[in-house]
Amino acid sequence: PAYLMNSKLENGTALALHGRVPCKVQGIVEAGDLLVSAGNGRARSESNPAIGTVIGKAIESHNSTDNGVIDIMVTLM
Repeated sequence: PAYLMNSKLENGTALALHGRVPCKVQGIVEAGDLLVSAGNGRARSESNPAIGTVIGKAIESHNSTDNGVIDIMVTLM
């Protein structure tokens, strides 16, 4: 993430607006899947996401039902 939100405070929050970044995911994700919020600080794969809900596209796969971290491409969709 290239932007540090609230950076004047003691602990800023890293915010990715565009590009390749690591992302916490839950469940099985295949490279190329569109990702949406899972509502718990993680993303999940969605085959038919509603307009405006897409966080980005998975660059790598996550082949477990457990939580994990993969690289994604953050885009404005």
